[in-house]
Order: sequence, then C-alpha cells, then structure tokens
Amino acid sequence: MFTRLGKFTVRRNRLILAATVLFLVVATALGSGVFGSLKAGGFDDPGSQSSQARQVLEREFGAADANVVMLVTATSGTVDDAANRAAGLAAQRELADQKGISQVASYWSLANAPPLRSRDGTKAIVVARIDGTADQIDSTFKDVQRALTHDHGAVTVGFGGETAINADMGSIIEKDLAKAEGIAVPLTIVLLILVFGGLVAASLPLFVALIAVPGTLLSLFAIAHITDVSIYSINLTTALGLGLAIDYSLFIVNRFREELDKGNTVEASIVRTVETAGRTVAFSALTVAASLVALLAFPLYFLRSFAYAGTSVVLVAAAGSLISLPALLSVVGTRVNSLRVFKRRATRSSEHGFWHRLASLVMRRPIIIGASVIGVLVLLGMPFARASFGLPGYEALPTSAKARTVSEHLVKDFDGNSAGSFAVVVTDTNPATHIAELDQFASDVSAVPGVARVVGLTGTYAGGKQVAPSDPTSQRYLRATGTWLTVTPSINPQSSAAETMVKDIRGLRTPLPFGVEGQSAQLVDTKAAIGDRLPIALGIIALVTFVLLFLVFGSVLVPLKAILLNLLSLSATFGAMVWIFQDGHLSKTLGFTATGQLNISMPILMFCIAFGLSMDYEVFLLSRIKEEHDLTGDNRHAVAMGLERTGRIVTAAAALLAITFLAFGTSSVSFMKMFGIGLTLAIVMDATVIRGLLVPAFMRLAGEANWWAPKWMRRIHDRFGISEGEAHVAPSTGDERELVGSAR
Repeated sequence: MFTRLGKFTVRRNRLILAATVLFLVVATALGSGVFGSLKAGGFDDPGSQSSQARQVLEREFGAADANVVMLVTATSGTVDDAANRAAGLAAQRELADQKGISQVASYWSLANAPPLRSRDGTKAIVVARIDGTADQIDSTFKDVQRALTHDHGAVTVGFGGETAINADMGSIIEKDLAKAEGIAVPLTIVLLILVFGGLVAASLPLFVALIAVPGTLLSLFAIAHITDVSIYSINLTTALGLGLAIDYSLFIVNRFREELDKGNTVEASIVRTVETAGRTVAFSALTVAASLVALLAFPLYFLRSFAYAGTSVVLVAAAGSLISLPALLSVVGTRVNSLRVFKRRATRSSEHGFWHRLASLVMRRPIIIGASVIGVLVLLGMPFARASFGLPGYEALPTSAKARTVSEHLVKDFDGNSAGSFAVVVTDTNPATHIAELDQFASDVSAVPGVARVVGLTGTYAGGKQVAPSDPTSQRYLRATGTWLTVTPSINPQSSAAETMVKDIRGLRTPLPFGVEGQSAQLVDTKAAIGDRLPIALGIIALVTFVLLFLVFGSVLVPLKAILLNLLSLSATFGAMVWIFQDGHLSKTLGFTATGQLNISMPILMFCIAFGLSMDYEVFLLSRIKEEHDLTGDNRHAVAMGLERTGRIVTAAAALLAITFLAFGTSSVSFMKMFGIGLTLAIVMDATVIRGLLVPAFMRLAGEANWWAPKWMRRIHDRFGISEGEAHVAPSTGDERELVGSAR
C-alpha cells in the first residue's frame, strides 16, 4: 500500500500539488468562518441535576441566577450617605437601561438589604441578569462594561462574579495566545534551520503546517454546523497543527535525505521514504488520534471539542506529510540540501554516536539503570495521589485583572458571597398547600454548613431559623407548579467546602422534590460526569493503542510496555503539576496564585494529548528498532542502532513541539500556564528519559520476547498486520533504479 502511495506521489506530483493549493484556498476561505460558529461554554454536563434544575428555573419559573455583579464603592463616607446613595442609584439605572439587562436589584432598591452592603459600609452590590447563550452573555456583558466605564461622581463601579471572570479570562487568553505564537513561530524556524542545516529543507515542515491548520479549521467549520464546538479548541488546532506537521515532516524529510545519502535516485528515495517513514507516520497518527478520540466519552462539549480539533489536525497533518510533502520532494529533488546555512554531515550508520553509546551503556546495566529511573519517576508521581480538582475561579486570573480585584472584594468584604448565589428548585408542588413543608425545608437548607442565608416564599432564613418573615417581594417565588429558594453561600463556590455543602443540601430529607443548581452544584456534577466516564476513556485509549501497535509490530509485549511506560511518565508529570500548581511551590517564580486545586478538565486533556504524542515517538523509535532487528536478528544491536538513527530526530521533534507548548506556559491565566508547562515537561521527559533510558533497558531485559506473540495472535497479524520488509536498491540501469523488496 505504501509502495503504491510513494509511486503515485512521484508520478502525479504536479497534480497533487495543484490539488493541495486548491484545498488551501478553499480551506482558508471557508475555515475562516469557523470563529463565528464556535461557542464559549461547554463546561457542564447537560444531563446533570444542576443543568436540569437551571433549565427548569428558567423555563417554568422565568427566573435565573443573577450573573452580573456590579460593585459600587463610595469614594468617601458610606453607601448610606445621600450623595453616595444617589450616585449608586444612578449607576443602577444606567445598568438597567443597557440592552439585554434584566432583573436589576441593589442594596438600595431592596430596602437596604444588609447582605448587599459591605461590613465597613463603603461598598454596595448591584445584581442583574443577562439571558442567552454563553456567547450572547459574553458579548452583552462586554458592551455593558464599556458603557459603564466612566466617571460616576461620588462612587466608582467595577464588575465581578462569574460572567466578569469569564470575560476577562477569554480576553487575556486571546492576547496570551497571540503572544505565544509570536514566541513559538520564530524559535521554531530557527530550530528547524539548525536541525536541517539549510533553508530549503527547513521550510518543508512549515509547508505541511500551512496545510494542517487551515484544513483543521475547515473540519471544525463543518462539525460546528452539526454539534456544539468550543472556541478553546482553536488553541489546540494551532499548537498541534504546527507541532505535528513539523514532527511528521521531520521524519519524512530526514529519511528522504538519508536515502539520498545512500546513493539512491530521487524517485527511489521517495518511494522508500513513504514505505518506511511514511508507514510509521501513518500509524503514529492513528495512535495520536485514538488518544484524542477518547475525549468523546465525556459529556462536556468543552472536552469533546478537543477530540474534534485534535483528530482533525492529526489526520490532515498526516495526509499532508504522506501525500503533498512527497510530491513536493519529488519536484525539489536533490535541491532539498540547497541554501545551506552550515555544512551538513551526510547521514550514516554510526556505532559511535551519542545515542548508540547511551543505549549500549544502558543495556550493559539494564536493571540498575531501569530501576533507578523508575524509582525517580514514582517519586515524582507520588504527589498526584493527593490531587484535588475544581473549576477555575477568579484566582486563575492575574492579580492585575479587574474582575479578580472586584471578586476578591465580594468574597472578603461582605457577609456571604452574593456572587456565588444559587437556586434550590422545588418542582411538581403547589406551594400554597405546602407552606409548612417549605418553611421547614428552607430552615434546613440554611442550617447546612457553608450557607449564609436562604430567601424564599416563606421568608429569610439563617443558621436554621427564620430571621425575617415573608413580605410582598416574596411573591416572586410563587408559581402554581413549584417554587425556589435563593441560597447565598458564605464560602468560595468553587471550593471543596462548597462541594460538601451541595452534597449536604441534596441529602436533606424532605417530601418535596427538588434540585440544586449553580456553580458549586456544577462542580460536583462535572466531577461525577468525568469520574464516571474516565474508565471508558482510558479503556478506549488502552485498547486502540494495543491493537494498533500489535498490528504494526506483531508483538504482545511491545504494546504493553509502551502503555505502562507512558503511564509512568505521565504520572510523574502530573505529580509535578500537583507540586507546582496545586501546592504552589513555584507560584512566585511562575507568577500565579495557588488555590489548592487543579482545573479538573486540564489533566484529562493533557493526558490524552501527551499519551498520544508519547506513542508518536514510541512508534518512530520501535519502527527503526524492528527494521534493524529484521535485518540482523541481533536484539542489542537493533536497539542501539534504532536509537541512534532516531535519537537525534526524535529529540529535535520533541524540542520543536515543546517550544510550541512552552509558549503557552507564558500565559498569565494559571490553568493555561499549567497546560503549557505540563505538556512541555511530558514531551521532554518522554523523548529523553523514557526513550533514552527505560526503553533500551526494557528491550534488553526482554530480549527476543519483545517480538513474541501467541500463535493465534500471530495468525491475526499475518492476516491483518502491516509490516515492511527491507527494500534493496539494485544498481542504476538508466534513469531509475529498480526497487526490489516486499511489503505486506
């Protein structure tokens, strides 16, 4: 199959390149429209209790949580002073006049409600509601924020709470990504020149990247018309599009130059390159795609979107590397080494190179070296056993962000966290006939640790008892089919204490059917959804990876070893992330605020990406080891030569990809910083410690058992597996050389 593909790219090179240009034009034209189709939400499970309760609250009761929190601060005196009160009410009216704003209330309009006044009396809260999708809310809020950013006389205003945090977070991440690309692209170009030694060869991976990114945007444009796709998936498209295009191109171009150095013609070199490196790229791409497809197991479309983007970018990058790049190489030919920046040594088999010496050293002491490395990795991974997960709050923002400053005041200066208020929705109940039950239920909810106050049809409650009777405003809680309670917590809604609070409320005994919504309930439900689906996702990754590696190598031990070593490497990475980002040991150095938690979505996303990329390098290395073993039958020689032939190029590929992700680590949003630094560490560790030390140690200890499989599995591999025999090049007999070999 790969032989035929290689010959096709040579014979139809100009047709392929013309089709590639046409594809780029279409992909760029249509793919640019994807930004208007993507969404900003996707962080909750649509089938969870919190989502269902929120939908009932909005649909049946016409109510919803206030998602706009405006903090009014008196420049002097208190918010009860006449001038400050007048200025505050004027700001409230201006907010109410904005398009899209509803349900406006404040400390002053609610008869000087004490919870909406700070303890020192210098601040007051105005709350409001913006309806619509996450994108509509974000757009409306930004318009409102711009409209109210002016001098208000005796008071100043600022916005905090969930909507303001999300808006600031999106704006900052967008700027950070532009900065990251500005860092990554020039460094990548410089490193490519250093790796290839010439401008022509260095430009070829960028050619594939130019195909991968627009091609993926076109795929997302089509997918977004079928299902919800998160706008954050664009981040992965850019990073992986550049990184994988360079990875795959490196192996194709490097093998092509290697074949040229052997004296083969351009045509023969391309065919042999596609047979070997091309086959490896194809199956590497499948393993990466399999890891990312596992994200479809989760109900959160934020995570599912990364499966759409990641799978698309992998397949497009692989197609560009296997079809368009060989076609371009057949046109470029020996000029691939032109425009040299410095003289390149011809590729040669060396038993004295660094990677060969390293592999030989490891294989002389495989038990000592292997056990020592495993011990260090286990030690690094131990902190992950105490990992705590949550959803990002205002602490994820830099200290300079306005939404963070306001949110800190809302938490520290007021009795109760009004920005974290949520509803307990009572359904299928006629409130007029269940007043006693509602009174008792509201009292029980207010007695739950972490609850500051409860307001409902029957009055206001705190500490398990009624502190204020119902009044005319309480009638807004009355509906023929049910009612709801407004619950204000005294704690951070994204904390572990808030999770316990939600579970305690849900565990209350009452004859009334009810559901809990809000940020804290969403955190509980998101954890449950991810925890329930995690075994399925891991099972998909393990099964598909094992099957693919078995089909490539015909071995039982090699896939198991690859999976176990990758898990060991990733556990060490996640342990380091707990030590750095959860515990905050490098918080001052890296510039973030440690909260004692990790963003629950990031480890899942990082695992799938890093596992796939680890398998990417695993397939590259093992393919060369298997090729050498098939030629010589010598396990130790095959391992050493396989590592020597791929060590430099795998290291270069890892360095290029690490630069891309490390640029994400410059973000001022803490979970994006963790994403970038974590993936950088995982890639570097895998390409050096795992490939350079543990793989040679394991392969040496296993010996010929590396390639063993039971007879029934061997028959399956003989029937369905794809392997490549060594092709031999006969002496030149004219314009071409004859390729003699076998491929099955």
